[in-house]
Amino acid sequence: MIMKRAIITGGTGMLGLALMRLLVKEGIQVLVLVHPGSAKCDRIPSHPLIQVEACGLEELHEFTPEGQYDAFFHFAWAGTYGDVRNNMYLQNENIRYTLDAVELAHRTGCQVFCGAGSQAEYGRVEGTLSSATPVHPETGYGMAKLCAGQMSRRMCAGYGIRQIWFRILSIYGPFDGSQTMVMSGIRQMLAGERPRYTKGEQLWDYLHCDDAARAFYLSALHGKDGAVYCVGSGEPRLLKEYITVIRDTVAPEMEIGFGEVPYFENQVMYLCADITELTADTGFVPEISFEEGIAQTVDWCRRNR
Repeated sequence: MIMKRAIITGGTGMLGLALMRLLVKEGIQVLVLVHPGSAKCDRIPSHPLIQVEACGLEELHEFTPEGQYDAFFHFAWAGTYGDVRNNMYLQNENIRYTLDAVELAHRTGCQVFCGAGSQAEYGRVEGTLSSATPVHPETGYGMAKLCAGQMSRRMCAGYGIRQIWFRILSIYGPFDGSQTMVMSGIRQMLAGERPRYTKGEQLWDYLHCDDAARAFYLSALHGKDGAVYCVGSGEPRLLKEYITVIRDTVAPEMEIGFGEVPYFENQVMYLCADITELTADTGFVPEISFEEGIAQTVDWCRRNR
């Protein structure tokens, strides 16, 4: 497949922005659909290859841009954090919005539709996650992501569009949400506050957003129709190690309060992405070490306090 023009929803988020930077670097024209009046639009860089259009999720069904496109990347999703993850009516709307995105991809001639799913589709699982891992979502968010992936796959098949669904684990980097472990830790340490954590014995899998964006890009070019790819580094490390890297980068002299916070009930202690299929189909291999990625992220945080 040759990609010359692409559409992105959710382009003001960390992953959307990372993919946008990569596509522009590859000389690909990008149409970014943003929620009307979004305060985050200033995150989108000004570039001749980037066109921004106001189009909320509820407007996808009636939006038709000029010209034809090659690829559609659907990142936009309402209700991703907090109690709204179990707002069933809201999460159900996200399924319809995903199908509206497929219809838009069809109207604009896209050859591939890439959707952002979540590890939440699996429910509470310990181990290495792959496309073969049984799915038992426990939240409305996870249920809706699973259904959106399945329904969009069926709809894309009817239109002859290659569909790829990604189950994302833990992505970090510039523009990450303030409530995540990585970003909240960086912000707290930059403010000189002593951080408190569990013992940090969990084995987790973190991937830099630029690597994640490359996984989406390579999959759009080479991924198999109907594939479900887990997005992660494939190499888990102790949470304590991740936190120590953050501390050593931000404030090497700071003490960390390991063991001062109890584990959550039913705490998942091991979670890792099996990227075997992703690598075999697309050639994707992570390139950014956690140390390198954290240094970049901390530098961004210092410049954007």
